[in-house]
Amino acid sequence: MQGVIKAYDPVTGDGLVMADTDLNDYELAGDALVGSVFRMLRQGQRVVFDLDEAGFATRVRLGSEVDMATPGA
Repeated sequence: MQGVIKAYDPVTGDGLVMADTDLNDYELAGDALVGSVFRMLRQGQRVVFDLDEAGFATRVRLGSEVDMATPGA
C-alpha cells in the first residue's frame, strides 16, 4: 500500500500512516522500521507499507517511482 505519515514519535516509535486508497489511518507496528532505510519518519513523508495480520502498518519503505505511480515513470 502507499500512504503518507500522519504522525510519528521518534522516542516511542508510535505513529500513524494514512493510506492513499481508503484514507484510513493505520498504526505502525512495533517492527515497522526494522530492515528499513528509515531511522525515523516525518509528518507528510510518502511511504509504501504492508499490513500485518492485526491490521498494523509494517515493512515501511521507500517506493520506486513505479511503486508510487509517479508521473513519467
